[in-house]
Amino acid sequence: MFPTPELVKNYIAAGLDCSHLEVTGDGQHFTAVIVSSAFAGKRLIARHQLVYAALGDRMREEIHALSMKTLTPEEFQQ
Repeated sequence: MFPTPELVKNYIAAGLDCSHLEVTGDGQHFTAVIVSSAFAGKRLIARHQLVYAALGDRMREEIHALSMKTLTPEEFQQ
């Protein structure tokens, strides 16, 4: 069974405080726009690591690919 975009969204939201979160995908490949104040002052790789930490083992076991745009609330407003 492949995860749905809604399920991936719930996984991320459970592990990372987001002010905005959109996830689209086909069950294996997903695209996400993630807005969180936790990203403030962090480089891109550190932001992605926060998202991967929220997904945990699901990234290896359920989700084949995740393309993400990680923004702070201020960046998202611009």
